[in-house]
Amino acid sequence: MTGPGPATAGRPGREKDGSVRSPRSRPLVAGVAGVLLLGVSVALAVTLGPADIRVADTWSVVVSRLGGGPSGLSPIRDGIVWELRLPRTLLAAVCGAGLAVCGVVMQSLLRNPLADPFVLGVSSGASTGAVAVVVLGVGGGAVSVAGGAFLGALASFALVLLLSHTLGGTTDRVVLAGVAAMQLFSALTSFVVMTAADAETTRGVLFWLLGSLTGADWTDVGVCGAVLVAALLVCGGHARTLDAFAFGEETAATLGVPVARTRLALLTVTALLTAVLVAAAGAIGFVGLVLPHALRALAGPGHARLLPLAAPAGAVFLVWADTLARTVLDPQEVPVGVVTSLVGVPAFVLVLHRTRSAR
Repeated sequence: MTGPGPATAGRPGREKDGSVRSPRSRPLVAGVAGVLLLGVSVALAVTLGPADIRVADTWSVVVSRLGGGPSGLSPIRDGIVWELRLPRTLLAAVCGAGLAVCGVVMQSLLRNPLADPFVLGVSSGASTGAVAVVVLGVGGGAVSVAGGAFLGALASFALVLLLSHTLGGTTDRVVLAGVAAMQLFSALTSFVVMTAADAETTRGVLFWLLGSLTGADWTDVGVCGAVLVAALLVCGGHARTLDAFAFGEETAATLGVPVARTRLALLTVTALLTAVLVAAAGAIGFVGLVLPHALRALAGPGHARLLPLAAPAGAVFLVWADTLARTVLDPQEVPVGVVTSLVGVPAFVLVLHRTRSAR
């Protein structure tokens, strides 16, 4: 069967019953399907673990906490759901969604297929800030590990902006400045850990640096969720601008896009979101690198489609990665960043191979 000719290629498709299928409805349908899949994933992930928890138990606890009467569960089982598993699973969803969205935006802005949320050195700066608080006692107890990580991430991003502006502010200069900042803060972190930390502290810091959702609580979920929603609104409002950036800065400028100002604004948004996520969950790699490529292969390059798909896809991916991290070697826990890397590396190789074959 031959495909549609030029005169019909851009028209809406027609179903067997005669109804018209608008291409504009596809992102909405895919987004709704992604949200439903995320809900199912969260409900199932909460039930997995050494304690026997059912989906109905989770629902009864949520209803009870929202004022719907007693859950009927013992205080211990109620606490496992509400204080441990549910906030951890929701934080995994928020972090996965945020990292995937940041990856989509940064790969378009920087026109670099290897760009991810950590290319600006934000992760390395957050690691240095966290280590400074834990090992050196910076802040005298007034600054938490998450607070130190957030301040370190902002310091790293500020350094990247300064270096890139000094070097000319072009896209490749931003990437090079990010690589330089990443190496600098990684070296500082290693130096502090090797010279000032004892064995137990070193083990805890390294576990956090590899990504961990162990200490997740409702405050983390609320803060990260609020920042994610704000970032989604900003980035979603620039979907067409991101499409223009994908063709290059000169093309974007000819279309009336204020290139420098827009790039600075969106990079700042993604850096702030990454800083908040890293402060809450540590450095989790490959989510923002692999998923954007996979989604482009499925949905095309348009950001009006990519952004609504990236958030639930990243959320589902990290929910199940964290579930594996806490259950596969129970009672021992694996850093979730290790799981994402083990899954992400072969997936990234597969995506690159399919992209090359398509060309």
